[in-house]
Amino acid sequence: MTTVSAGPVTLTVPDTSPAALAALTAEIAATAAAYDRSGEIPAAGLAAAHRGGYLTATVAARYGGPELDPLEVVRILVALGEGDPSVALIAANNLAAHRIQTVAGGWPEDVYAELLRRSAEGPALVNAIRAEPELGAPARGGLPATVAGRTESGWILNGHKTFATGGRALAYHLVWAVTDETPLRVGHFIVPADADGIAWRDSWDHLGLRASNTHDVSYTDVAVPRGNFLEIPQQDGVYRDPAATAGPSSFGHAALYVGVARAARTAFVEYARTRVPTALGHPIADTERIQAVAGEIETQIIQAETLLYGTLLRLAADEPDVANRLSPVKVLIARSVIAAVETAVAALGNAALTRRNPLERHLRDVLCVRVHPPQEDAAVLAAGRAVLRPGE
Repeated sequence: MTTVSAGPVTLTVPDTSPAALAALTAEIAATAAAYDRSGEIPAAGLAAAHRGGYLTATVAARYGGPELDPLEVVRILVALGEGDPSVALIAANNLAAHRIQTVAGGWPEDVYAELLRRSAEGPALVNAIRAEPELGAPARGGLPATVAGRTESGWILNGHKTFATGGRALAYHLVWAVTDETPLRVGHFIVPADADGIAWRDSWDHLGLRASNTHDVSYTDVAVPRGNFLEIPQQDGVYRDPAATAGPSSFGHAALYVGVARAARTAFVEYARTRVPTALGHPIADTERIQAVAGEIETQIIQAETLLYGTLLRLAADEPDVANRLSPVKVLIARSVIAAVETAVAALGNAALTRRNPLERHLRDVLCVRVHPPQEDAAVLAAGRAVLRPGE
């Protein structure tokens, strides 16, 4: 196992070879169904991801981290998503936080050093906590109701957040809030998860990604040091962190659902090879109908993977106009992975909708791809307006 030194700590360099990623998928998949049933934090899967160094793959080289390139990172997330998408979602958010620090910095050096120390010892997870009951997700604009008030020593944070993925497994919250200054500022406040005034409400009762622990959390007079503020600039009327939304950094969520589609393909193949109807006398995999269905599933996965990996390669090559088309690409990936899983389920009927069949879980999980920004209607509208703009 290769390691690198991150100052006084040592981080594992992830092995992204096909064999290593396949082993990671298999280990995490072994507990995925149980965590889906219980809704508990997928501790075994997160521990496996930590042991392989996959949770710190984006830590910057200047901190002694591996700083893997975006293509390797999405391969990790595809493998995690194929094993357990709840693990993959928590990991994707954590990797994004480290990636933003790599690109833009902003964390106080001592706070980030402590995060890396904890990350060397075990899963030390970070997530941006942004959605709110009244506002919803912030991708369409608006300001949070969560407020950080200035004090002599820092800030006092008050607010209520929804859909906070990672739940009590988080080590740090990046809480999206406005300041009480004039003019106000907007940004993320770095809050240790054990700070006084944080209260969780177990509200997550969702169709899919049930082990992601995406619960509600409230902050009541939470003290935050002055330097723990990562300001976000305003762009086109929306406060959007360019380091989080630009280029390769925005493909983490899409990647994990490609993994779900791959898992559904595996489940379909296993069922088709072992299902021998009495009237047929041989596995349904031998029939042209099932072979055609398998071909359609494979075609949709090929399309999703080609869009994912091909776009990243084009971004790396600085091809013109690619960066302006990322949202439609993610919409197309979402359509493909949903189509792949739905095709498998439709072909097998009741058997695929039975809870003991993994396809039932994969269908529930893959439908969650639609909730991540950009939502399809917004992405398609923006693409259309760009095409119709004078001079285009």
